[in-house]
Amino acid sequence: MRDMIADLFTCIRNSGAVKHSDVEVSFSKIRLAIVKILKDEGFIKYFDVLNVESNKRSIKIGLKYGPDGNHIVREIKRVSRSGKRVYVQKSQVPKVQNGFGISILSTSKGVMTGRSARLANQGGELIGIVF
Repeated sequence: MRDMIADLFTCIRNSGAVKHSDVEVSFSKIRLAIVKILKDEGFIKYFDVLNVESNKRSIKIGLKYGPDGNHIVREIKRVSRSGKRVYVQKSQVPKVQNGFGISILSTSKGVMTGRSARLANQGGELIGIVF
């Protein structure tokens, strides 16, 4: 059994470390939701869903770099794992780097950032943090 979210985070982290312009990962609905959040928050340039074969899809992610050539994503980390799930109540949703980073939660209303979860009074599973 593989942790698909941890694989996504590792692909983004490693591709950014070696200065690749984009990375391609296999498709899943949760990965797509996380990538949409990363795009909306400005951590990646673009994403595109590709049909590799008739029944297989993948997500192509365009990585973003700053003016000095460093990867925008300084750290992307999985918090809740398959062996140890981490759930937070609506009052315990963490702020990452005093608002400069984001936390990603899986709530009953879908995958959302920590800021959105606080505004919607939602708690849930803390998937990861990005800054």
